[in-house]
Amino acid sequence: MKLDDAATHLEALGNPTRLKIYRALIRAGGAGLAVGRLQEKLKIAPSTLSHHIKSLVVVGLVTQERDATTLICHANYQVMRELLGFLAAECCAESAETAEAKGSAKSAA
Repeated sequence: MKLDDAATHLEALGNPTRLKIYRALIRAGGAGLAVGRLQEKLKIAPSTLSHHIKSLVVVGLVTQERDATTLICHANYQVMRELLGFLAAECCAESAETAEAKGSAKSAA
């Protein structure tokens, strides 16, 4: 994942309402949640919910499918894994470099 893509995803999740929506969809698993059920569960006004879901869909964190008259939202787990991988990929990288530098300095002394 590129830095700009990660920033876009994190920006979308930086809103408390969108983060609540996304977490609810993550908890729902592969079945997802109908928009109406999501609204009931989170107690969010329909127009507000629609606005925030759209923001999550635009950046690819959420997908939607229609089942007759019901709109079902799903967390995009692939994008979530890529984002988490991007964040974890550099974990402690500099501390390892610092340890190596300290080891090299002691060897040289």
